[in-house]
Amino acid sequence: MIEIHDTGEHGILELKMTPPVTDADYRETLMPALDAALTKGDRLRLLAIVEARPSEFTLGAMVQDARAGLKHWRGFDRIALVTDDKIVRTAVGGFSVFMPCPVATFEMKEADAARRWLRESLGTIQQEDLGGGMLEVRLRGKVDGAAYDAAIGDLDSFFAAHEQVRLLIDLRDFDGWQGLDALRDHFYLVRGHAKRVQRAAIVGDAGWQDMAVQVGKRAFGLDAKYFAAADMAKAKTWLAG
Repeated sequence: MIEIHDTGEHGILELKMTPPVTDADYRETLMPALDAALTKGDRLRLLAIVEARPSEFTLGAMVQDARAGLKHWRGFDRIALVTDDKIVRTAVGGFSVFMPCPVATFEMKEADAARRWLRESLGTIQQEDLGGGMLEVRLRGKVDGAAYDAAIGDLDSFFAAHEQVRLLIDLRDFDGWQGLDALRDHFYLVRGHAKRVQRAAIVGDAGWQDMAVQVGKRAFGLDAKYFAAADMAKAKTWLAG
């Protein structure tokens, strides 16, 4: 059985799945609700509370589930899955990186946290002109493709105004990328401006960030150096030197 809950908020849809879940539930309840919600706006945030285990979905329901995902693939802005089934959480968590939108999983006791996550802002990319062709770029939280869309105009303008740029990239509050779209946009951004970067200092607090800097140096020929989170002052000195 699939129940649709009207939250009264534009762009947010909440549903509950209880056993058994059949293909009729998808055809008669879920699909019409998704279609109706998407006609009111371009993007939809979905909260799915799943009390049914995988064995309690009929084969027809699984097929309809796949069809629903493909049909509305680009219509979702964010998806929160709430379930106590560890197999479902693990499977969805592993697949989420391939989704074009942020996906997060929660246990049943975390349902309210899931609702808050749906409503809160995702990560941001902040920029500050430090003068003399130096630009500080701060990545905060979980960054999605929309954050790159919002930042690209200002970044392009800065590069257009300076023949050579020195970048200070602050990753101390960075929690990673939301989906492959954001990761793709990141590499497009780096590749598009790499030749104009005279020097880059990356400040962070995770081992993978240091490794990513080494990869970037080889891939894009950057004069780049990684600094620990406590060494921001040293990073600025090296960048200006």
